[in-house]
Amino acid sequence: MEVYDDIAISSRIRLARNVRGIKFYTKLDNDEDAKRITDSVKKVLERFDLFNFLTLKDLSLSECNALFEQHLISRELIANKDISSVAISEDEKVIVMVNEEDHIREQCLEGGFNLLKPYKRLRKIDEAIINKLDIAFDERIGFITASPSNLGTGMRASVMLFLPALERAGKINELFNRTGNSGLTIRGIYGEGSKNEASFYQISNQGSQGLSEEEIIDNVSEMIYQICNEEKEMRDYYMLSERAEIHDEVLRAYGILTNCYSLEEREMMRLLSKVKFGSSLGFFDIVDSDKFQKLYYEGGSANLKEIFGFSDIKKENIIRAEYISKKVKNLVKRRFKS
Repeated sequence: MEVYDDIAISSRIRLARNVRGIKFYTKLDNDEDAKRITDSVKKVLERFDLFNFLTLKDLSLSECNALFEQHLISRELIANKDISSVAISEDEKVIVMVNEEDHIREQCLEGGFNLLKPYKRLRKIDEAIINKLDIAFDERIGFITASPSNLGTGMRASVMLFLPALERAGKINELFNRTGNSGLTIRGIYGEGSKNEASFYQISNQGSQGLSEEEIIDNVSEMIYQICNEEKEMRDYYMLSERAEIHDEVLRAYGILTNCYSLEEREMMRLLSKVKFGSSLGFFDIVDSDKFQKLYYEGGSANLKEIFGFSDIKKENIIRAEYISKKVKNLVKRRFKS
């Protein structure tokens, strides 16, 4: 929904699947089982003719971390680097991880708030995998998964939200309690186990057993509507009550990003979010929202190393400052009559 595009950043559907008769990755007897799963998934995906298939043991740790910063793979997949792989679609919206926590983790990511769009696209991939592989399924409890929380449909529906106003108002703890009471969960920018960074939060279903895929999507969507409306109301409130203070804060953030000599990664993310907040309040125009959003990971340690090929860690903050400064100057235009 376009009205929420500066609040709901992206929508993701993830499906967990496992091959019947093969142990979970923590108890795999040998690499042959892992290879069998990988080869089977690769063969299924070849029919779609749109995937780049990567074997993680052929990548450097820096390359793996760069993919993680881009939200294309998980920490668990990197931890299983010797046996894991990933298939990434050409538009980088569909990702199939192999030998992660589950044998197969399918996911589709779309911009904005629209869980049905990635769900419909991922269903085609999932149906092909289920038709060709003997996927573990029980008539009573549903798909068999490594984590009990994924039993049932094996689905996790999540939306990434940008909530600077609710965060400023000190309402995040209340939001944690409310989502938990509704059978949902709230996590940081990198999902399970990650902390909040730069006012980004992921809202998703806590479990999937006893619910259909459509019910999960409806439950998550209903909460997202509520939170987006609350964030909008708080932004309106701050424009009336603290306009001058916030205007000063976001201009200072823009000034640091465009003029600093050295910039640490976490400070970069915090300052980018200040500017993003300023844009949502009308103090700036961001000429390309997608390119601006990419700065959060392009300025990450691993991605900077992949872009510039440097090895001296002492240069990282200086390179980041120069790179982000140029990008922000091109992407963000200040409104002088704010």
